[in-house]
Amino acid sequence: MSNSGLLPEEQKSGLLRACLGSILHLPHQEDMKHRDAALYMKVHTMEALHHLLQVLVGSAGASVLPELQNILELLLPFTTCQLTAVEERAMACIARLLTFSNTCSLPEVCSCFTGAVVLRHQCTENQRFPVLGKLTGHLILCCTSTDEGTRDEAMKAVHQLFIFIASQRMWLWQKDPKKPQLRVRWQTLFYEQISQENNASKIFKMFLRYLLYPERVDVFLMAIKSMTEPRLHSTELAAHMVDVLAAEAHFPPGQVQKMVKMIYSSLPSIKAEPALESLGRALLVLASKHPREVVRSLLGCSPTCTSAAVTMWRAMLSEPPAVEKVLQELLQVLTNHSLCQMSASTGDRPRVLALAAARTIPELLQLPLILKEAETIFPQLFLALLYQVSFTTELTLQEVGIFWEEHRQDQLTPVRAAVHSLKVLLCSVGLQRQMEAIQEGGGWDALLSAVTHLQGVQVVARVMRELPRALRVPIFHQLVELLSTKFCSGETVATVFLVEMLQCADLGEELRRVVSVFSTHLQSRSAGTQQLVLRGVLQLSKRQDTARKMLGLLPCITKQLQDADSGARAVALPVLSTLLRLLEGRKLSLAALELAGNLPALFEDESGTVRQLSIHLFLDTLSFVEGREKKKMRKEVYRSLVSLCLHLHDEEESVAKASQEAFLGAARFLRWRRLEHLAEMAQFSQISECMLAERRKSAGQDYLGQSLLYLQSPQESLRREAARFIAGVAEHMTTELIGRHETPTTRSQWWRFGQC
Repeated sequence: MSNSGLLPEEQKSGLLRACLGSILHLPHQEDMKHRDAALYMKVHTMEALHHLLQVLVGSAGASVLPELQNILELLLPFTTCQLTAVEERAMACIARLLTFSNTCSLPEVCSCFTGAVVLRHQCTENQRFPVLGKLTGHLILCCTSTDEGTRDEAMKAVHQLFIFIASQRMWLWQKDPKKPQLRVRWQTLFYEQISQENNASKIFKMFLRYLLYPERVDVFLMAIKSMTEPRLHSTELAAHMVDVLAAEAHFPPGQVQKMVKMIYSSLPSIKAEPALESLGRALLVLASKHPREVVRSLLGCSPTCTSAAVTMWRAMLSEPPAVEKVLQELLQVLTNHSLCQMSASTGDRPRVLALAAARTIPELLQLPLILKEAETIFPQLFLALLYQVSFTTELTLQEVGIFWEEHRQDQLTPVRAAVHSLKVLLCSVGLQRQMEAIQEGGGWDALLSAVTHLQGVQVVARVMRELPRALRVPIFHQLVELLSTKFCSGETVATVFLVEMLQCADLGEELRRVVSVFSTHLQSRSAGTQQLVLRGVLQLSKRQDTARKMLGLLPCITKQLQDADSGARAVALPVLSTLLRLLEGRKLSLAALELAGNLPALFEDESGTVRQLSIHLFLDTLSFVEGREKKKMRKEVYRSLVSLCLHLHDEEESVAKASQEAFLGAARFLRWRRLEHLAEMAQFSQISECMLAERRKSAGQDYLGQSLLYLQSPQESLRREAARFIAGVAEHMTTELIGRHETPTTRSQWWRFGQC
């Protein structure tokens, strides 16, 4: 090993590990046949090993702390190798090495790794000693070893470790300048305790004054690990250490997650009752102080809620304060369906955590305290689980793989698990009959498929709106709350449910907030959400107690009309027709005029229903204008005549009939008697000539420009009639020009004739 410093660090550590294994595993002196050989092994071989380790540390220079840490980490596994002789020798090496280190000039151990934020702080690897907490916990536990030799060597090592830590943490005593003698008194007391009695609990208490974070966390983790090997150390001491450290409950979030993961992974191997009880108490305290970290860590450890996870949930939910906090955190996880996908880990995937929370709920509802709290927040929990079913249908294969990674024995698929949770919740709060009604209506089966999911939501909503008012109104209130948030991840599901609930007659003051909610979600990017909101507005506009409250949405619906798709337009047009009739006087006249200007653009919609409804509504607006608006309306009617004329030949009979009625109404509004007569008699072939005769000056150019657009119509009949109309207009314009001894000289005139 004399030239080990020339080797790479990994090779050097491997060589030292092999050296330690060879020497520490030499036969016990009682097994040696010759006394001289035993003496040689005991005195010379072990002394040579001690000397080697001291040389490695003493010659490390500025890297003395990393070198010391590396050696200690190599020695620690030998202290629990099940061979008492090896354990004793390894512990002796640690004690001697710490004694030697206390005689060296060591750099100050930096506490930056504890997680404390220090502005502009800089340190090197040579100032860090992260093994300190692990070493402290292990040595204190070894003071209770069943082997006397190991126990004695551990006490020596603990003594030297205390000297090392106390000298490094002098600054802790500077916080209390009025009592500088405390440091000396505590050190003296420690030495007396070491020399007078072997009381590991008191030693642990003294060490706590000098331990920082995450050193205390490492001690906590070591104590739990020792519980899985009860033959090596005192289980009572390990339980005591867990109790004391958990009671502090001021750990940084990242450290709490490590603690929860250690408990989860170790729990199946821990059998001693005192150990299990201490872990239960620790979980209860951690859940009360750090519900967010504890809940998310446990969900990440066990997405499908294994038996170990159930044991942990039961422990942390054994007292009311923790119950409320944990259930609220589970609710928060359920409603945090962020669609971003950051990494392959469960903790960075909110949708997977939410799925795990839904899977866990049925297990928790078996606990009396949880059930009582669940009844209190039933509306929020019910809707959160319903949304979870929706998001589960959208999970990627990778996310499903994370959920099922280690627990494929679970017979429920993710979406079935979410639906099952919803059923269990309803039954747990006394709504068994409603659960069965949803089943009879095919709601549960519909929820399982992304294709029929919204139909399932409708079935659930219809059943739930039959609940007593005391339960129904809070659900409605929660729906409005969710849709009122800036980012509502389940807006479509919430809107479907809300629209179904609107049929209830006793929703009270909550209806006032619905107008604001609808105004926001009418501008949703989701066409489906827009249609749902419009259906809701239509329902409320037909009720006497809410109709006039919907009038505030009229400008918004009119504005959105051009941007919406055909499905939304088909719903919006009846809504506009209904709302328009609620206005009076000049407000009605102005609204009708504005609407009349927007409707002709819909005459060419791909949907026959939209064409028919928009033409009918245009006709209605003609009867709503009064006074000064009538003159302005004449201009809108002029602009619509060509479209109405061409749609007299629409392929859909209902649209053609609506166009005839609207054209007749337009002729009457303009007081063009001959045109009115032609429309009544359905003499469509003469209508174009009559339109040109009734209007002079630029009528031909206006009609020509409007009809050219119909040459691109998807309907052959409209393209054919547009061509005939254009030919008639062109002939009429030519006749006029010849009669005035003029020729088409302007560029626009020649272009139009060329197009014809």
